[in-house]
Amino acid sequence: MSGQVMPCSAQEISSLFLFEKLSPEQMGRLCAEGQVELFEPGPVYTEGDPATCFFVMIEGTVVLSRRVGDDDVEVTRTSQPGVYAGAMQAYLGDRVPQVYNNSMRVTVPTRFFVLPTDIFADVMREWFPMAVHLLEGLFFGTKNTQATVGQRERLLALGSLSAGLTHELNNPAAAAVRATATLRERVAKMRRKLAVIAEGPFTREALAGLVEVQERTAERVAKAPVLGPLEAADREDLLTDWLEDHGIEHGWQLAPTFVQGGLDVDWLEQVAAAVDEEILAGAIGWLNYTVETELLMNEIDDSTTRISHLVDAAKQYSQLDRAPYRVVDVHELLESTLLMLSGKIGPGIHVVKEYDRTLPAVPAYPAELNQVWTNLIDNAVSAIRSAGDEGTLTVRTALDHEQVLVEFRDTGPGIPPEIKDRIFDPFFTTKPVGEGTGLGLDISWRIVVNKHHGTLRAESVPGDTRFQVLLPVTPEAPTSTEPSQQQAEEPV
Repeated sequence: MSGQVMPCSAQEISSLFLFEKLSPEQMGRLCAEGQVELFEPGPVYTEGDPATCFFVMIEGTVVLSRRVGDDDVEVTRTSQPGVYAGAMQAYLGDRVPQVYNNSMRVTVPTRFFVLPTDIFADVMREWFPMAVHLLEGLFFGTKNTQATVGQRERLLALGSLSAGLTHELNNPAAAAVRATATLRERVAKMRRKLAVIAEGPFTREALAGLVEVQERTAERVAKAPVLGPLEAADREDLLTDWLEDHGIEHGWQLAPTFVQGGLDVDWLEQVAAAVDEEILAGAIGWLNYTVETELLMNEIDDSTTRISHLVDAAKQYSQLDRAPYRVVDVHELLESTLLMLSGKIGPGIHVVKEYDRTLPAVPAYPAELNQVWTNLIDNAVSAIRSAGDEGTLTVRTALDHEQVLVEFRDTGPGIPPEIKDRIFDPFFTTKPVGEGTGLGLDISWRIVVNKHHGTLRAESVPGDTRFQVLLPVTPEAPTSTEPSQQQAEEPV
């Protein structure tokens, strides 16, 4: 949008703090190559459009805003003469995209001194060569540092997740190894017991009955209920008494295995009725091996299933086998992230899940949303532990004004009010030196806001801190660039 061109007064322009140190010759050049324009209330330029002009306000009121999702969020509103905005990075040339990083409108008739981008760039390089070098170094140095430390942040998170995954995999793997070794021993004893039975004075019918009892026992073990400690102890006492009454030696050693396998006195009565009295002791010993074997195979099955589940969760977390941009259920992402971080969360922190499973799927970059969940959960865990070893982490999902809300709530000490406005700044951290890079929330902000056109906000009081992610459910074109919120150009 162009304004009404008005006469340029070098004296008036020189009163603006940006130009007050310039010489008369320099002021003459500015007035000759720039111009004063009057804008009526309305838009001046729009975020994302090619940056063609540098604006310095002479009088009026300007409002700067940033696009967040479907909303224009007001960043600055001022009537201070001399504030500037627009093509502020023109001196960098084509090394960065020359677009407006915000939108500007005026609320009253407002006069600007306007310089075309190429003139502004030339003036900067000619009049302030050392300042331009310093600004270039600061700009690219900050970007390179941010990229390097951001990569380190990702590597640290990956290392932490790898350690947690290794710990989680080690438990079921070790259990499977132990169970396999014990199973091998039990199967060897079963072979020896079978040889003893085969050499004994048992009829074909008795052996057939024993085999049938064995099969029914194995089926019963597969359906064994989980008993409480008191109920299990009572059943062990009853089984021990029954075994001793029927002349079975070491009945107190067999009873716990039978209870774990779901056997009770009624079942043993059926066994006693199915086999001859003289082979009852051998049958009971044979069934003990059968129950032990089935229980060990169940343990191996549980362990390997757990390993497979962890591997699937790792694949889901990393999204290695998925498209980078697709429609996803946020609960799947949350579950995989919580599982990957379970070792780091530890037993002292109680995790509460308040999920609304009716939520619609959202178009997203799943692997990057997992990184956001990781950063927010990691911060919550650190906050809880800073106040003690125990606390509660609540993960909640809901529909909020046609957007999917994902909330992480912790019972830590809260965010001090004096730093709340800085928590999303790059490199700002409250963690001790060496424990935090200060980019976790900055990266999360850029992923949520710039890549997903959503919102990331924080609310905090002592004992109740909430980080809320709002994601639109309407697909938008994938965004490849990730400019930081710190790159917003604002009047100063």
